[in-house]
Amino acid sequence: MTKIPKYWNKAKKYLSKKDKVMSKLIKNYQSPTETILTSRKDIFFSLCKSIIGQQISVAAANSVFLKFKKVCNSKINAKTVSKLTHSQLKKCGLSRQKVIGIKSLSKQILDKSFKPKLIMNMNDEDAINYLSSLKQIGRWSAEMILLFTYNRSNIWPIQDIGLLRAISKNYKKKYLPPEKFVSLLKKRFSPYCSVATWYLWRSIDPEPIQY
Repeated sequence: MTKIPKYWNKAKKYLSKKDKVMSKLIKNYQSPTETILTSRKDIFFSLCKSIIGQQISVAAANSVFLKFKKVCNSKINAKTVSKLTHSQLKKCGLSRQKVIGIKSLSKQILDKSFKPKLIMNMNDEDAINYLSSLKQIGRWSAEMILLFTYNRSNIWPIQDIGLLRAISKNYKKKYLPPEKFVSLLKKRFSPYCSVATWYLWRSIDPEPIQY
């Protein structure tokens, strides 16, 4: 893991002034041992973890990922995955579509048809579109990559069930919270929506999320 994003402390002050709920959440999670957003700087690892975690519970995703890690001999990289058979990957608990997605990703990394370095110079929407061109990667997965791998500061993943649950809980709204209210929060939290998302997640899950 790397050190925290440069904008983190500035973002906490900004969000605390902008929103009473956010101020309370930030105070609740600022002990010296509190885990905050960091990055692996390993997009292949993160994309694989994102694909594995799609449409299943966190517990199920963790179980499948551990099996995936074992079959890779703890070397989760494109070269290792390219040598695995579809059958080996399916035995980890992966669906056919997820196997295809992970195998396709390893091929595109190796043949350089997918170039992660290009993302560094893209704005958020262009980066989301570029990532979404990969098999099994939609907008939600692309946003997770921008948030966790690239530590972009203003990601507001409104397709994320955890974020919507946290908004409902903390702002006393029904589930699903009204779209207008979710949009209002985005405007209020910009340009630090990623930090707001992180603290909202922590309010419903004591274990930090990491991709």
